[in-house]
Amino acid sequence: MNRPAPVSSRLPEFTWDALDAAAALAAAHPDGMINLSIGTPVDPVPQVVRRALADASDTPGYPLTAGTPALREAIATWVRRTCGATADGFGVLPTIGSKELVAWLPTLLGIGPGDVVVVPSVCYPTYSDGVRLAGATEVRTDSLTAVGPTPRVRLVWVNSPANPTGRVLPAAHLRKVVDWARERGAVVASDECYLPLGWSADAEPVSVLSPEVCGGSYEGVLAVHSLSKRSNLAGYRAGLVAGDPTLVAELLKVRKHAGMIVPAPVQAAMVAALTDDRHADEQRERYRARREALLAAFTGAGFTVEHSEAGLYLWLSRGGEECWQTVDWLARRGILAAAGALYGPGGSHHVRIAFTASDEQVAAVPGRLAR
Repeated sequence: MNRPAPVSSRLPEFTWDALDAAAALAAAHPDGMINLSIGTPVDPVPQVVRRALADASDTPGYPLTAGTPALREAIATWVRRTCGATADGFGVLPTIGSKELVAWLPTLLGIGPGDVVVVPSVCYPTYSDGVRLAGATEVRTDSLTAVGPTPRVRLVWVNSPANPTGRVLPAAHLRKVVDWARERGAVVASDECYLPLGWSADAEPVSVLSPEVCGGSYEGVLAVHSLSKRSNLAGYRAGLVAGDPTLVAELLKVRKHAGMIVPAPVQAAMVAALTDDRHADEQRERYRARREALLAAFTGAGFTVEHSEAGLYLWLSRGGEECWQTVDWLARRGILAAAGALYGPGGSHHVRIAFTASDEQVAAVPGRLAR
């Protein structure tokens, strides 16, 4: 009997499994491993968020897929404040973190075989995973002119500030992408998880929901956000999507059938997180200080930093060395980095360094690099 191929056969090796050998080497360092690879938060969950989660823990009934009225209002207010959205009429929806939405968005939008999804040339691997899960065709490019005249493009992913490079796309560039997609009836999905983490006055991140990008209309645009880094809520799986109300309504319809629901206590925690900027400002300052320390350490050790003007990472190269050689060099010093090749062929001579390590570990990096 012929059995269908398992879904996992469409997918590559899981990104972080590829670092197992380097992780074992780094962990063997006499002073232990400093993990600068995955970017998982290490600082405490803010007390205001933990209190809201605990206060909402007695919730035996089913939560709303659309989110509570309080959460929807908190999301909308935050989007106006953070993304610069001014016109009323955008839709909002809580998600189970941002990764699940990224992975399932093509499928949820009805994209499938014969359709084309455009992703950046060097990018978060889950964009590609989502294309594979939907059975669609991926075009990896930073220039839409390279896509050609095909009418099959259904979705265009943009990511600014970018993971892994930290590159910020100017508003004019994003506006051209939106205009190009609207002419073809395609959706623009903007991954803006690092929007609040701009480090250069010359490259201020801008949302796709900003009037200078979308022209005051949310037609065909979606902005994806996460509280994982802003509020240290990676363990809560708390994300959101905002934009075209028709598209958001369609996502809600499908997600209600699929049971893609943010748990009620997490919804309450999200309200607390989104309505409190103080903890986010404090966390941003922690990352700023770690960024400055790591930037000085790696440039002092002869690494070249490219882009990295925003976001949670440094995009580094070591004299044009192949990325896995650099990963090995760092692992022998007890430092685990992410290989650039994990983000696409264009990253084969780079590594990504995250700011998500304790202050004590960050302070130890220069000494290790000097050995």
